[in-house]
Amino acid sequence: MEKKIFTKPVSAPRMLLLVALAVVLLLADHYTGVFAPARAWLETAARPLYWLGNVPGKVAAWSRANVAGPGGLAVENRQLQAEVLVLKGQLQQLAELGAENVRLRTLLNAQQTTKLRPLMAELIGVSPDPRRHQITINRGEHDGAFVGQAVLDGTGLMGQVVQVSAARAEVLLISDERHAVPVRVAGTDVRAIAEGTGDYRRLRLRHVPPTLEVAVDDLLVTSGLGGHFPAGYPVGRVASVAHDPGQPFVEVAVTPVAELDRSRHLLLVFPEPASESPHGS
Repeated sequence: MEKKIFTKPVSAPRMLLLVALAVVLLLADHYTGVFAPARAWLETAARPLYWLGNVPGKVAAWSRANVAGPGGLAVENRQLQAEVLVLKGQLQQLAELGAENVRLRTLLNAQQTTKLRPLMAELIGVSPDPRRHQITINRGEHDGAFVGQAVLDGTGLMGQVVQVSAARAEVLLISDERHAVPVRVAGTDVRAIAEGTGDYRRLRLRHVPPTLEVAVDDLLVTSGLGGHFPAGYPVGRVASVAHDPGQPFVEVAVTPVAELDRSRHLLLVFPEPASESPHGS
């Protein structure tokens, strides 16, 4: 004889209580940091799962690099790619070297400016929410990553670290609507704020008066104001300038120079203390 199994239905009050509890937990996690330690512990506990999930991709990459061609050349090629990326990051600050070098030496009385130490990182995740331009990289507290740290690719500024766990970090891209970065036109003292629009290919300048000298194709670099981003790193180029006579501000569209939706290998920037001036006592 077939045995029938009866399940007790969940009552409506109990269901509403569970839904309300879930909403309260979501709001508490979003607006407070009460669950941050638990999240960090869970992320550390889940590291083996992330490692296992990356095994097929790493095996496939190893096979393409070593089975299809000579192993020695493949290893050398990877090393050269890493060196090129680091050198590109170090050379980005040369965008306005000519005028900036003379001005800084005069203003700072020949003192050395702050040096920057880069660390390579790799993209391992992208936010599934299309409204959030946020990525995950394989560097965390164990590597010295910290909240507010600048992140670059081989051509320009990508964004900044907004959350750090033991072995991973979340990076908010400059194209996200929640992100803003102080910039200035390379070679001049014209300053503005570049904010994200939710479009990987477009930023905008906030509150630009009609008298401000901004032209199409101007290169915008980080100004260093606010302390989050080192000065002199390329952010974007002015794509268009539109002025409605009835509006108090000019609409300025900017195209990011970094490949925000394509770059996989990135650089974390660590400031190093300036060495003593050779002219100091």
